[in-house]
Amino acid sequence: MESVNIQTPLGIAKLEGDENGIAALSVVEEGLPSSIIPFYFHEAVTQINAYFSGERKEFDLVLNPKGTDFQKEVWKSLQTIPYGKTSTYLDQSKLLGNVKAIRAVAAANGKNPLWIIIPCHRVIGSDGSLTGYAGGLWRKKWLLEHESPSHQQSLF
Repeated sequence: MESVNIQTPLGIAKLEGDENGIAALSVVEEGLPSSIIPFYFHEAVTQINAYFSGERKEFDLVLNPKGTDFQKEVWKSLQTIPYGKTSTYLDQSKLLGNVKAIRAVAAANGKNPLWIIIPCHRVIGSDGSLTGYAGGLWRKKWLLEHESPSHQQSLF
């Protein structure tokens, strides 16, 4: 498995995978963008850049994340949350057919290896609060504002 670093508006992101698909995309606190991008990352880099520039709302990539069957089921359900919308852990548990699995669903969200591609940032607390996010709550807030259908101008 290979990895490359790419620049995003939210910092350097590490993209991992190979010819079998994208295994992980995560924010890293250190590093520089890679100067050479292997061919099997070209489409992912193109789509990630288009997402951040506002030209793409969905990803169409071959994914190959590592995880348990349950985690993969949760991650698949996250991909059904539309761009610009949010869901709750309770909603996700109901979607998976087990309302009592809310903590397990939340834990699987926290293990999501594919930042922004599998949009766990779209899951919020039942009370509308921003809940834990591996990339930091400020990034979650930025992503939700980026995807908001009505971008407000700052008054200050």
